[in-house]
Amino acid sequence: MLPHLFVNHQYKQPYTRFSESLLKTPVSRSLFRSTFNVSSMTLLSRVFGLIRDVVIASLFGARDHTDAFFIAFKIPNYFRRLFAEGGFSQAFVPVLTEIKTRQSEDDVRELLDYVAGTLAGVLFLITVVGIIAAPVLMLIFASGFTATEGKFELAVDMLRITFPYLLFISLTAMAGGILNTWQRFTVPAFTPVLLNLSLIACAVWLAPHLERPVMALAIGVFIAGVLQLLFQLPFLLRLRLIPRPRFKWRHAGVTRIARLMVPTLFAGSVAQINIMIDMMIASWLAAGSISWLYYSDRLMEFPLGVFGIAIATVILPNLSEKHANGSADHFSHTLDWALRWVLVIGLPATLALIVLSTPLIATIFQYGAFVASDVDMAGRSLIAYAVGLLGLILVKVLSAGFFSRQDTRTPVRIAFIAMGCNVVLNIILVFPLAHAGLALATSLAALVNSSLLYYMLRKSGTLRHRTGWVLLFVRVFAACLAMCLVLWWLQPPVESWLLMVALDKVLQLALLVVAGAFAYGLTLWLGGLRPAHMNLPTD
Repeated sequence: MLPHLFVNHQYKQPYTRFSESLLKTPVSRSLFRSTFNVSSMTLLSRVFGLIRDVVIASLFGARDHTDAFFIAFKIPNYFRRLFAEGGFSQAFVPVLTEIKTRQSEDDVRELLDYVAGTLAGVLFLITVVGIIAAPVLMLIFASGFTATEGKFELAVDMLRITFPYLLFISLTAMAGGILNTWQRFTVPAFTPVLLNLSLIACAVWLAPHLERPVMALAIGVFIAGVLQLLFQLPFLLRLRLIPRPRFKWRHAGVTRIARLMVPTLFAGSVAQINIMIDMMIASWLAAGSISWLYYSDRLMEFPLGVFGIAIATVILPNLSEKHANGSADHFSHTLDWALRWVLVIGLPATLALIVLSTPLIATIFQYGAFVASDVDMAGRSLIAYAVGLLGLILVKVLSAGFFSRQDTRTPVRIAFIAMGCNVVLNIILVFPLAHAGLALATSLAALVNSSLLYYMLRKSGTLRHRTGWVLLFVRVFAACLAMCLVLWWLQPPVESWLLMVALDKVLQLALLVVAGAFAYGLTLWLGGLRPAHMNLPTD
């Protein structure tokens, strides 16, 4: 009875016809190659990011001064996700793609010139205001710091150094959006590595020479912003697409992007808003709470960045082009293809983070100033964040289905609902679970957000699933069960991890990761799933 699940009734041909063309069709080759390139570069960035966090944890631990830095870094990062990733890129790429597809090269260059000039001008003003109003911003985002002597002042001083990062990284996001539109995904995906290298270098070599060593981290953020922008310019030059900034707020393209950008400022960044709400409340909790949330969030961001953001980055210009060309069927097939990969990669990643929460934290961070109690606390919030990993990945992918069609109203309405859920859940869960309750509230809000996005795409007919989903889900569920059983069986007691030396931790964790991945992959294979079954149809 199962073979009928793999019949595409719309085109009257078996699903295996699709699978035979995995590497034979240009569309499949392009999407797989682009996703692989972005994932590879993002993986490299995340590896260096983990090294960065290990260095920070071992040198500075999880104390008042690290709480102050993480907030001073989170605030410009928060605005970066709003202006650069959560709003600007989601509005800029579809408009640029449409003009590239339908109009002349001169029109493209004119748009780039005016967008660059207007964006730079607006962000320069915001940066100046942010530096001047740093104490006010810190009161808004971390009012609890005032309860500890010197903590608030330290955070304000660092914020004044880190805030200009917003200007540089937003212009970097524009450069990355241009490169992505021209199918040059590798360079923008590699660029974040420079942030990690800058922070590592400043923590190791600059910090010992400063009166307040933690200030070196803020300086590292500023340097990284400049480096990331400069790094992308030669690649724009090679495409002859370096903008000549000109300010014109009423230019048709700028106005259109701004109109699309305003709602996406909120819709595309709900997860970040929720995390900032967590930080506001966490500033009133025990010292180290913000640091525990940060370190666990960083591990959760690893699969989110390597896979979730990578696939969303690749399909956004692809979906925008299909919408511009009026290819509704191909648009739906691309979304369906992305969701299949979300299930195959995202679900096991979620379960692995939950099962291996303490081993991961202990192996990566338990050195120097980061002690056993920090492992326990960060492990709790990692489990809570991992619950929502699949939801966060789905938000990235499903949002592209709206933004590529320049529909920003629907995600905004859904985002308001999700944000309201997060606030209510924060209040309910923070009392029994402390900082872990804040992380769990963020996860549950992400699941609400993704569920509503999915429902609206299905209701509108934009997303129409191809057949084969039931069998795919059964195979993935069985493989995840096998993986969890292997991890549970091989994993030593928690107390053992806290007492192991570094090399033993690394070897033991590597064994678990390899064994779990092997069990998952082998079960999928024995269940009949082949890479070709994940193909994107072209008919």
